[in-house]
Amino acid sequence: MSAAPESLPTLETLQRSLTRRLELAGITPAGQEVRALLMHVLKLDWSGLVLAGGRVLTLPELERVEALIARRLTREPLQHLIGAVEWGGLQLKVTPAALIPRPETETLLQLALEALSGRTAPAVLDVGTGSGALALGIKAARPAARVTATDLSAEALALARQNAETLHLEMTFQEADLLHGVPGTFDLIVSNPPYLPEADEDTAEPELRHDPRQALYSGPDGLTLARQLAQQASALLNPGAVLLLELDPRNVEQLAHELRLHGWQVRIHPDLTGRLRFLEASSTPQP
Repeated sequence: MSAAPESLPTLETLQRSLTRRLELAGITPAGQEVRALLMHVLKLDWSGLVLAGGRVLTLPELERVEALIARRLTREPLQHLIGAVEWGGLQLKVTPAALIPRPETETLLQLALEALSGRTAPAVLDVGTGSGALALGIKAARPAARVTATDLSAEALALARQNAETLHLEMTFQEADLLHGVPGTFDLIVSNPPYLPEADEDTAEPELRHDPRQALYSGPDGLTLARQLAQQASALLNPGAVLLLELDPRNVEQLAHELRLHGWQVRIHPDLTGRLRFLEASSTPQP
């Protein structure tokens, strides 16, 4: 039997109730997540949500909101519920096929663009592109760049291609295991590889279990794939070119030390919280 119209909540009342439910489940920031879900279901922007506070929801709207909240309470990521994320100034589709782009990786995008400064039509390789976030962010900011995006996962590459088509950005996609079979040389190789130690999986937040495992964990210290990538990258970097990696603050200095022992010039950059996270390396002097 359908609920009577008078029993349906106003948007403001529902927002308070849902925020409390997420808070009790330990999900934060609860208010922000509730607003995002409500804007998604009701097709409102932030100001529209505020102005509609006294509006009574229809029963179908309430049912859609409740269904999403039930999924969020199982710790399914908010981005999967909405199906999209705004990242690097781009609206990207996200699915369980690829890692959800994280806010901290926007710093890696900025470092990549700085590394390309002064190059008119640089050749760029994004290794392990996932949703395509880094490759697309570079191409959007530097239209003349020749960008190649690779991934071992065909499903992730399909998602990246879909994002590129939606954004009308042209680039090359290739299914590849790190740099095996990737042709050409590059002015920048950038990657957000799996970098968590495998032991982290035992205590990982529930939301991480919805990301592909192969995009998260990489050996006992989290550096197995990053080491392989750096070793392979030296043969594909043009003179003065740069390798840029996002790593874990717990292991970035270890890889930097190892690369310096092999003759690389290395700098480490902090994320927005001040934690050392991004490795910039060149195997030859930069111009």
